Amino acid sequence: MWVYEKKLQYPVKVSKCNPTLAKYLIEQYGGADGELAAALRYLNQRYSIPDKVVGLLTDIGTEEFAHLEMIATMIVKLTKDATPEQLREAGIGEHYVNHDSAVFYHNSAGVPWTAAYIQAKGDPIADLYEDIAAEEKARATYQWLIDISDDPDINDSLRFLREREIVHSLRFREAVELLKEDHDQKKIF
Repeated sequence: MWVYEKKLQYPVKVSKCNPTLAKYLIEQYGGADGELAAALRYLNQRYSIPDKVVGLLTDIGTEEFAHLEMIATMIVKLTKDATPEQLREAGIGEHYVNHDSAVFYHNSAGVPWTAAYIQAKGDPIADLYEDIAAEEKARATYQWLIDISDDPDINDSLRFLREREIVHSLRFREAVELLKEDHDQKKIF
């Protein structure tokens, strides 16, 4: 079904070791509005959505895994040369004690990822509005990460991710309109 190309969707560069920024980026790795939750939400919802938009959910869900890979790469690069003392000062000492340098699905506060973060109502319109909201929350988080970061290289990758969230939101909005047209013409789901 998938062909994996052994490169990131967009290059990830890091100017310097910055465990504090890595801590904030962990939100997009294992947080409620992060990339894992988005990927799983869309790939799960595709089983109860009309055929007209199954491909859209599959495409965007797959792309969210590519974003997850980018975030993991950023975190690893930002912490690669960090000392245990720097990790503790950055507020990720607990992560280090439990996982060393491995990335792990939790949010920036250390709360483990949970399936409660994702939704699938089974109503196509409700699910797509949930997806629009998820993309807009991710867009906002990426903007706030850019605002807090002083790393121009990371900010370049974060801007790419923010723009992809905008595109996804627009595609989901188009899907809502397409399905509403079918509903209005009595081609009920």
